[in-house]
Amino acid sequence: MVADLSQLVKAYDVRGVVPDQWDASLAELFGAAFVQVTAADAIVIGHDMRPTSPVLAGAFARGAAARGADVTLIGLCSTDQLYYASGALGLPGAMFTASHNPAQYNGIKMCRAGAAPVGQDTGLAEIRTLVEQWSEGAQQPAAATAPGTITERDTLTDYAAHLLGLVDLSAVRPLKVVVDAGNGMGGHTVPTVFAGLPLDLVPMYFELDGTFPHHEANPLDPKNIVDLQARVLAEDADLGLAFDGDADRCFVVDERGAGVSPSAITALVAARELARNGGEGVVIHNLITSSSVPEVVRENGGTPVRTRVGHSFIKTEMAKHGAIFGGEHSAHYYFRDFWNADTGMLAALHVLAALGGQEKPLSELVAEYDRYAGSGEINSTVADQAASLAEVRAVYGARDGIAFDDLDGLTVTAADWWFNLRASNTEPLLRLNVEAKDERTMAAVRDEVLTLIRSN
Repeated sequence: MVADLSQLVKAYDVRGVVPDQWDASLAELFGAAFVQVTAADAIVIGHDMRPTSPVLAGAFARGAAARGADVTLIGLCSTDQLYYASGALGLPGAMFTASHNPAQYNGIKMCRAGAAPVGQDTGLAEIRTLVEQWSEGAQQPAAATAPGTITERDTLTDYAAHLLGLVDLSAVRPLKVVVDAGNGMGGHTVPTVFAGLPLDLVPMYFELDGTFPHHEANPLDPKNIVDLQARVLAEDADLGLAFDGDADRCFVVDERGAGVSPSAITALVAARELARNGGEGVVIHNLITSSSVPEVVRENGGTPVRTRVGHSFIKTEMAKHGAIFGGEHSAHYYFRDFWNADTGMLAALHVLAALGGQEKPLSELVAEYDRYAGSGEINSTVADQAASLAEVRAVYGARDGIAFDDLDGLTVTAADWWFNLRASNTEPLLRLNVEAKDERTMAAVRDEVLTLIRSN
């Protein structure tokens, strides 16, 4: 098919509706282009539980093999399991998933050997150009003299063993944990990773079903963790965990059924990783994580480094600084000992180890890492984002004690609050995040900024 790749190829991945925006014929071209751009003689491919994933992954494999690359198919897996395979096998990889998007979507997350990201600036633009040329019929990818082989390999057990080798859970007290897999890949990985641990596991929606019959597999939206919150209370559980569709992100609910901020989890895991590394090391955090994160990092002997939002920026900074850990407000957690890639499962194991290694309930344990009042991310439809940002800058620039920075959008900082306004790359939206010393101050700043940007 001839496709509009400007809508299909995003900043970090390929994602669109099947078959309206892409299909197996395009997936095959992507496979050929991936091999050409990475110059790979072997690759690894995995896929999630969406109905279209096996067909698309198989087509990608054919395209790659036709260009001479040997292909290892690891079948059903989480995205971080694909990153594990890429790192452990030393191969470029492709994961077929649309993460938390609705059922009609599918996509490809690609990486170089060692799980190094492939984004617009690191190969994705070149892949798109080749696929565009080939899909328009101007030329076709040249077949290799000797096509590559396609073989299957199971990596789930090795993936679980690698994670469990990074977190000591041998001495934790027994815990009752409710896990909502959202009919996504957590239902595939959790039983193997948690097997043999002192956990009373209460599974929710573990059946692999890419039509998402119970709720969207996007725990960042509060409506999608309502079932988990209720079940934690009903079971009198110690905590709840919710994974997104491809199970690379993990969200945490405490024993009261309250959601735990991903920033608090970032701070908790950072403290543990710093302790594991002798009380020193760099920790990466994006600019809209809580101020708690750099505070906790410094208190535990580490060096915080602030970066833009987005996994490609985080991974680049992880490599640049030799960072031991990185975290984002969106519940992506990155580990040096996991090839700088993100794995929600490893973050979940850290939470279980921290909770099980002492007697306090989770709400008390995380309180020291959750020090400020935050608004969460609030989206506003704004026709002229630049004009709105300029107006906000002008209004706050006329006040004393205000600082600006432009690392990613506009960040405005005062003595006891800060906010960040970022324009969406794909939609006419401004995204607002506010944090303050208390709820009242946060609400006042939030409401003033929203009034400013929504009055245009």
